[in-house]
Amino acid sequence: MKIGLIINPIAGMGGKVGLKGTDGNLYEKAIALGANPISINRTMEFLNNLHLYDKFTFLVPNGIMGEHVIRQSKIKKFLVINCAHSEFKTDKYDTINCAKTMSNQIDVLVFSGGDGTARDIYDAIKESVPVIGIPSGVKMYSAVFAKSPRDAAITLENYYYKNVNVKLKEVLDIDEDEFRKNKLVIRLYGYMKSFSSDGMVASGKQAVISIDEDEIEGISNYLKEIMLPNLIYIVGPGSTTYNVFKKIGIEKTLLGVDVIKNYEIIKRDANEKEILNLINNERSNIIVTPIGGQGFLFGRGNQQISPEVIKLVGRENIIVISTRSKINSLKYLFVDTGDPKVDELLRGYIKIIVGYRQEKIMKII
Repeated sequence: MKIGLIINPIAGMGGKVGLKGTDGNLYEKAIALGANPISINRTMEFLNNLHLYDKFTFLVPNGIMGEHVIRQSKIKKFLVINCAHSEFKTDKYDTINCAKTMSNQIDVLVFSGGDGTARDIYDAIKESVPVIGIPSGVKMYSAVFAKSPRDAAITLENYYYKNVNVKLKEVLDIDEDEFRKNKLVIRLYGYMKSFSSDGMVASGKQAVISIDEDEIEGISNYLKEIMLPNLIYIVGPGSTTYNVFKKIGIEKTLLGVDVIKNYEIIKRDANEKEILNLINNERSNIIVTPIGGQGFLFGRGNQQISPEVIKLVGRENIIVISTRSKINSLKYLFVDTGDPKVDELLRGYIKIIVGYRQEKIMKII
């Protein structure tokens, strides 16, 4: 089986530093803020989890988009395609050109990146080749991504054994300029062939259609009872957290991570470094809500709440809130922090506040 592999080497670098993406000229800003590459390590994790690697021949772009990584991996059967304009720099046109170049030579295209990379792949190949996205971006709202690099490897091997079905799945377009202005603008960009598998995201992120005011008020009243003075609260993004804290009287950002103490925001739209500095030697809690339609608590759009932050706070100090309509559409919750040990620490059953003194138990897998 021939597998195309394309890496967006700058994908995901804006996450921990709070940039919400690396489109356009934000790559340089991410570097200036101390961001580190994400997608290369995530791709190596995918390759290291392949057990049937001798059954696959990989086609990879020259340079940093594939060749450099594959040569450092255990994969021995690969071909280098000279489709990138440079060994060390890349842009969306390289992604599009490489995907087009390999599309008629491969059985599956695996790409490492986020929603922006998924859109570029769609522009190149439409519905011609099944794809698996290795989640490496800031946002992975489209439905073509595996739940983790390991799940991407399992899905590929299941396809080799014909144990998964191919179906059309959504590619979503998120306006990054609006996203950075605290507005979530999502539209359906198109459909690509991907896989119906437990290891894949079942559907794209659901847009918020309506908010149940009674549920929001119930959750906010419950939080007011349990939030303690002089305790730091790291509050994740999302319409649920935004509306709950608005009811409390705190104008948090819709899409950023805010740090709250004594009912005041002490750091708005904080990055990982700022959070770590604020919670050092301080008692702290994390408040998050799952992504609608997907169920991720960590690792999608809130990478500022990093494994290091989670370890400092402790699993026992994580508070999950959700409306009933969102949580009832989910079978399980998921985490993909980038640190397998932290993911394992988080797995298991957790309480979710769904109303005033009302909780539901769900499993994180």
